Amino acid sequence: MPALIEIGTEYAAPFAEATLVTLRLTAVSLVLAVVIGLVIALFKLSRNRVLNLIANAYIGVIRGLPLIVQLMFLYFGIVQIVRLSSFWAGSLALAVHAGAYVAEIFRGSIQSIDHGQTEAARSLGMSKAKTYRLIVLPQAFRRAIPPLGNQFIIGLKDSSLVAYLGVQELFGAALSAQAENFQPFETYLVAGMYYLVLVLIFSVLVNRLERGLSKGKREAAPA
Repeated sequence: MPALIEIGTEYAAPFAEATLVTLRLTAVSLVLAVVIGLVIALFKLSRNRVLNLIANAYIGVIRGLPLIVQLMFLYFGIVQIVRLSSFWAGSLALAVHAGAYVAEIFRGSIQSIDHGQTEAARSLGMSKAKTYRLIVLPQAFRRAIPPLGNQFIIGLKDSSLVAYLGVQELFGAALSAQAENFQPFETYLVAGMYYLVLVLIFSVLVNRLERGLSKGKREAAPA
């Protein structure tokens, strides 16, 4: 216990700075993953066989490979094409990984929308693109918010692997600290506490968001 308090106090500033990096890394990668996931979801729902093939291949490959392998492969591939910092290269790599799971979230949300609404919109003369933009996607986004919140939490924990790309996020800060103090168990335990606090905070926020959406849906339902 004294060692934990000592390490927690001595490395409070580096861990606090690393926590902000972790949050930025997670937020940036999730925003990019939402864009990628929406495009892939629309590809998968398309009647175009080529787009279906692209979506299925992307999701299959991403889900079939370990995240650390994807990070290394994408990172070294990205920096050979475009000169990026390790933060942005890591963010893109995480986004590509999370995009496959976000795509399945959006696909399920879009397919959960009553098909009758689409038929009604088309009967009123709306194009397919306009129907998706004004009718389907707004409802799908609303239904996708809770699972996207859970994906944010998963992305928060997955971001620890970006330390191997040289990003000084929480796990990266722990790697540097234990190399100085030669107390790996205590140092990683302190880092784990930071991750646990972040996950608990976001779990509470996601649960409140889910309850709020459920309450709003019940209030909006006709009597």
